[in-house]
Amino acid sequence: MKQIIIYSPLEQFQVFPILSFYLLGYDFSITNETVILVLVLLLTLIFFMSLFQKSGDNTLDLIPKRRQSILEIIYTAMLSLVVDNIKDKNSQKFFPLVFSLFLFILSLNLMGLIPYSFTLTSHLIVTFFISLSIFIGINIICARLHGIRMFALFLPSGTSVLLAFLLVPIELISYIFKPVSLSIRLFANMMAGHTLLKVIAGFAYVLMGNGGLLFLIQYVPLLILIPLFGLELGVALIQSFVFSILICIYLNDSINLH
Repeated sequence: MKQIIIYSPLEQFQVFPILSFYLLGYDFSITNETVILVLVLLLTLIFFMSLFQKSGDNTLDLIPKRRQSILEIIYTAMLSLVVDNIKDKNSQKFFPLVFSLFLFILSLNLMGLIPYSFTLTSHLIVTFFISLSIFIGINIICARLHGIRMFALFLPSGTSVLLAFLLVPIELISYIFKPVSLSIRLFANMMAGHTLLKVIAGFAYVLMGNGGLLFLIQYVPLLILIPLFGLELGVALIQSFVFSILICIYLNDSINLH
């Protein structure tokens, strides 16, 4: 009987060096994570530059092409998201941040669906670094706008003195864990979906290595992969959208204190 070696479905998340490089005892190696990150940035840049390629005057086409239509849909959706969730007359100044963040996370999610690619957002350290960086920036904005009054975030208005000793620690802990929950939500959804796809694909591979009836049964899990792949496309889009919504909500809380 033919022996088939089945690898762990978690091996797709392994980080390995492509070009090892050490300087002063520190590891500056180029890994598969680095390659995918640079590739996503280049593809996004090429996509935006291609929109202006035929115009000549650095403007968009009067009659939008398909690529421009997709970008305009995303643009209007993100603009509505910012205006509806950030209750401030100058809320649109945060639009470049939310729009860029949405496209960046969506590109990373979609890149991970390409076979033999790598899903950056399936690593907690990546999603946590993105969340923590944005969270620190939101706190800087809050501090510049309100100064010492920013600590009102931990004490809801109208709270009595005795109740404040209970509410302040709870609010402080929940506030600190915001970037943690934000990163875990994105990481867990992307990792779980890709693991499920790999498990079903591995099951079909095992059946394919056997003859007779089992060889025909392999088409069942392969057919299941089609709707699951579509579901993963939806998850990639939804998780990028949810991440952007939560960033807008955190910005609104920092601008408009209790």
